[in-house]
Amino acid sequence: MKQIYGRAYVRGSIEDDTLITIDGAVIAAVTQTRDVPRDAERTASLIVPGFIDLHIHGGDGADFMDADEHANARILAFHARHGTTALMATTLSGSITDLQDAVAAMARSSDERGAEIAGIHLEGPYINRERAGAQNRGSIRPADIHEIASLIERAPHLKWMITFAPEIEGARALVERFRDRVVFSIGHTSADYAEAVAALDWGATHFTHLFNAMTGMHHREPGVVGAALVSRSATAELIADGIHVHPAVLNIAATTLPHRIALITDAIRACGLADGTYKLYDQDVEVKDGSARLRNGGALAGSTLTMHDAVRNMIELAGLPIERVIPLATDVPARIAGVRDRKGTIDRGYDADLVLLDKKLDIERVVVRGTNVE
Repeated sequence: MKQIYGRAYVRGSIEDDTLITIDGAVIAAVTQTRDVPRDAERTASLIVPGFIDLHIHGGDGADFMDADEHANARILAFHARHGTTALMATTLSGSITDLQDAVAAMARSSDERGAEIAGIHLEGPYINRERAGAQNRGSIRPADIHEIASLIERAPHLKWMITFAPEIEGARALVERFRDRVVFSIGHTSADYAEAVAALDWGATHFTHLFNAMTGMHHREPGVVGAALVSRSATAELIADGIHVHPAVLNIAATTLPHRIALITDAIRACGLADGTYKLYDQDVEVKDGSARLRNGGALAGSTLTMHDAVRNMIELAGLPIERVIPLATDVPARIAGVRDRKGTIDRGYDADLVLLDKKLDIERVVVRGTNVE
């Protein structure tokens, strides 16, 4: 049993005199008190819930498409050091065999000292070739119910998300077949407004990296972005690196979709490493000054962002107060990933996943399931 005392983000606000009691991997109690036990740790840092990333390909030189448990462990350990305590391991459009191998490796991967794989996010291969971005166009194909059933069988204990384009062949049948088992996310799509709204009616509930790789909003054709902004329940991802989306638009999205924006990194294997050339599945990506682009064509190819920097950017670049930003990296993604009953909140019975931020918003320490991350 150990205790941490200080300022903490609890019950939707930052509160002083918060005593957090941790029993093993779980939070045993959260109380407001000035009667501090003698052996409790006092901290001047702000205690917030561990961050949750719904869309992450890799980091520290490794990628989930490597289909290797040791590579996965590097990703989980690296991002845990930057505040991510749970994530949805994300694939790219790849061959049937490569996706099967990647999913099987994810299902076997766990690192008690690193972030937890809470789910799997298939970003493709059922997307629009014209909006492929950095994805391998040769691997893009019509939606296949049998392929998805086979993949889910390899990791039935995990949550699932699939990015898809509503306009492709077989999309509606896929959504209607698995909508009770899978979070369907609209993305990498040339759909118009009506097609995006129809996909929401089928059962889609989410939008992949809002504004990127989709039809934008025009005053005479609202596009996929317009469908997201007028929806009353759908959630959406934002890459808050200041490159993919202008800071002013980050502010607009978070303001327009309160409680429905989830910050993501879309991080690739180059995250945490020096500028240079890296592989994204089978394509070369050039990283320069933190921006990752395909060597052939120059399309944006994921990011080198961490969740810690995404949170800081929403505060410092987008100009939002920290109380509004913290849920975008914790509570909202926990709800989308289906782990809201044990993650994303500092409360009794929840996993002891904590991030301690100093006055400059630098990370002082990260705690994953009650254990300090080294």
